[in-house]
Amino acid sequence: MPSSVVVGAQWGDEGKGKIIDMLTEKAHVVARFQGGNNAGHTVVTGGQEFIVHLIPSGILHTGKYCIIGNGVVVDPAGLLTEIEYLRQKGITVDASNLGVSDQAHLIFPYHRTLDKLKEAKIGAGKIGTTGRGIGPCYTDKAARVGIRFADLLDPETFRRKLQANIEEKNLIFSRIYDAPPLQFEPIYEEYLKYGEALEKLIINGPVVLNKAITDGKSVLFEGAQGTFLDIDHGTYPYVTSSNATSGGACAGTGVGPSRIDKVIGVVKAYTTRVGEGPFPTEFPPVLMEQIRTKGKEYGATTARPRRCGWFDAVLVRHSVILNGINEIAVTKLDVLDDSPRVNICTGYRFNGKVLETPPSNIEHWSKVEPIYEEHPGWLKDTSGCGCFEDLPPQARRYLKRLEELVGSKITIVSVGSKREQAFHV
Repeated sequence: MPSSVVVGAQWGDEGKGKIIDMLTEKAHVVARFQGGNNAGHTVVTGGQEFIVHLIPSGILHTGKYCIIGNGVVVDPAGLLTEIEYLRQKGITVDASNLGVSDQAHLIFPYHRTLDKLKEAKIGAGKIGTTGRGIGPCYTDKAARVGIRFADLLDPETFRRKLQANIEEKNLIFSRIYDAPPLQFEPIYEEYLKYGEALEKLIINGPVVLNKAITDGKSVLFEGAQGTFLDIDHGTYPYVTSSNATSGGACAGTGVGPSRIDKVIGVVKAYTTRVGEGPFPTEFPPVLMEQIRTKGKEYGATTARPRRCGWFDAVLVRHSVILNGINEIAVTKLDVLDDSPRVNICTGYRFNGKVLETPPSNIEHWSKVEPIYEEHPGWLKDTSGCGCFEDLPPQARRYLKRLEELVGSKITIVSVGSKREQAFHV
């Protein structure tokens, strides 16, 4: 198996965890390259449901090595909780199968506080963050005042950097938000303990990953969120704070693009998004509730209800271009089994013109009118289908039309949440 990047080609929550779990069988290393514990991957296997937020979902396979890359921002308390959660479910997690890049940035209490204070102050214009401190941590990273795992292992360096950051953040809390200050010593002592607990997992991520590729091992690069939550290419400002597109895999792990062979985009058979921002194909309330209920469309991290809508080929077609997607995996086809008709958005109408790509102006994107193709539904249960030929003819035609519209071949179809409910095409 070549080294591949797996990305979400919509607004996240496409079912990447299951696809990564499926592909991990033929991979040696799985590396997460961006985001934080504001994302979650859900995998159902052996009658158990596993939800991971920071650790690559490849951890569920024995004999695989997982890496949290330098592009990820890590809440160490969240990471330790996740490790314990997996161990309680019978999964081994130690230095033999998990490494954390020493260049990954740490999330602190002041990041979480800032996240919540900013959202509250914005009010009606809020972004809809998870409040986990992800954005403020990336802000510190860009401002060159972030603290990394390498710093955590040097108590004096860590003390100096943390002291400066808390002093600055306390000024912001008091003068802008009229919020109480944070105390330095409790945070310092708490994080030193995290460093001691995680020290054996801390590695030089780029060195380990590049050596693995040189040694002939295949690496699966795992993204969080989705293309249109990418800070550069998404529905800005209703985006995450990192590059969720395939290019983020290089910056977020220290592996050059020439060492990556393939990009696999994951899409739902319909579209969902969590939080605020434009959503041209959003369902009306009754259909929204039907699909949300059948698809169990609630966030793995926050349990927030997801907004649902028809498949948006304009979105995915652009995603294929942005990511250089070679293959597509379609998930949750079975959720549409009861739909007498299924629509596909093929273009947007705005100010009398037809747009075949998303507009950059967020106000325009919020006002476009979707242009639909209507297709007959298949009205048959697909959850037991084990190959493409098992699918009803209308479902096969629907998938073939998606291929034509987005310009990439569908190679995997998922028809349920269980590990075995997916097949290669």
